[in-house]
Amino acid sequence: DFLGELCRDWEREAREAESLGVRVVMIRTGIVLDARGGALQRMLPAFRMGVGGKLAGGRHWMSWIHIEDLAAMFRFAAENPAARGPFNGVAPNPVTNADFTRILAGALRRPAIFPMPAFALKVMFGEMSQILLASQRAVPKAAEGAGFQFRFSQLQPALADVLRSF
Repeated sequence: DFLGELCRDWEREAREAESLGVRVVMIRTGIVLDARGGALQRMLPAFRMGVGGKLAGGRHWMSWIHIEDLAAMFRFAAENPAARGPFNGVAPNPVTNADFTRILAGALRRPAIFPMPAFALKVMFGEMSQILLASQRAVPKAAEGAGFQFRFSQLQPALADVLRSF
């Protein structure tokens, strides 16, 4: 798909630096949890009003990461000479969209009973709807294998922390 091709092409170009003796680490970022921006910021208004819900049946997987863990992973990659190649910038415990929806609604103490059908997402977001509906069950094997440790490996405490100040 488009995202897969984009990632492949970007990584191929980044690897060119290796021929010059440059250490290359490529972090493939999942859904970043930060209430001040990104996907979560766009979801919050509907969920806060109690009209949030799972997307297109909710069976697709979502690989997510807390903003602080992502920043720490970039720092780890820059400072650790043994870090090389692709790293999945995601927490070790992906969830289905249905679980993400339930946990987010619970963190906000709101119901999540209004599902969003795929066709409505396509009308609202066009091609971007592919990103919302893509099933991604990535895990951070390379990062953990290199010694990276997550502060937030479970979704519920990660969302609680992100939403604490908002």
